[in-house]
Amino acid sequence: MVDIRHKETGEVLFTFEGETLAGADLREMYLEGADLSNTDLRNTLLNFADLSNADLSGSDLEQANLSSATLTCVNLKGANLSNAKLGAEQAASAAILSECDLSGANLTRADLREVELRQSNLEGADLTRADMRGADFFRSNLKGVTACNALFIKANLKEANLSDANLNDSHLNDANMIRCKLVNAIMESAVPEGFTVINLANLEAADLSNARMRNISAEDTNMKHANLSNVDLTNAVMGGAILRRANVEGANFEGVELATVTMDFANFSKALNAKYPSYKINLR
Repeated sequence: MVDIRHKETGEVLFTFEGETLAGADLREMYLEGADLSNTDLRNTLLNFADLSNADLSGSDLEQANLSSATLTCVNLKGANLSNAKLGAEQAASAAILSECDLSGANLTRADLREVELRQSNLEGADLTRADMRGADFFRSNLKGVTACNALFIKANLKEANLSDANLNDSHLNDANMIRCKLVNAIMESAVPEGFTVINLANLEAADLSNARMRNISAEDTNMKHANLSNVDLTNAVMGGAILRRANVEGANFEGVELATVTMDFANFSKALNAKYPSYKINLR
């Protein structure tokens, strides 16, 4: 038998009639504040379970099913969530992980579609090939995450911190990245002909200073008032992008076609290798 106890009081919340919780059916269980740290929960069914304030730090949740689970304020520091299912096609069926600690967690290939992760800490987490379409990362800390080949399509990253993140070959199409922090972020590719995609994304007032964005696809991207100082945009595709009042001091536009880019009141006199048609006006 396995007793699941409260992390503070030691009260037994549930007794599982088995030798291990790996593969156990814990659907719809009320496990608020449970101590499940360093526990083997591989393939465990936790759909609709309430794990609010639980301690799952260091636990192995590989291929666990947590769709519709409530994990508000949960400690998942260093946990293994590779290939775990937390997401769903509709937000109402996805897990809630707001104000969680996922720092250093392994979320490779995890299903995080439509998951609510508002104001959570994912610093240093591995999100390689994770599916985060429609996920809500509002004001979350994703500093230093590895998110190569990941899907952030239509994700809410408003005011999130992605500084020092590796986003190579990822798709951030139509993502809300207003006032997002991407200082020193890598948004390029691991292969010579590859690229990261931010088409239609809203990066208004975002801080992308010193970011690496060679070959990036940024068509119809809103970068109004964004800080693009010292960004490497070599060979970027930026048709229809809006850079109105953006700070482009020291930014490298080598090989970038700027004919259809809105550049009004941006300081292109301080940019590098920017070649634009003579009819462009209101430049600084």
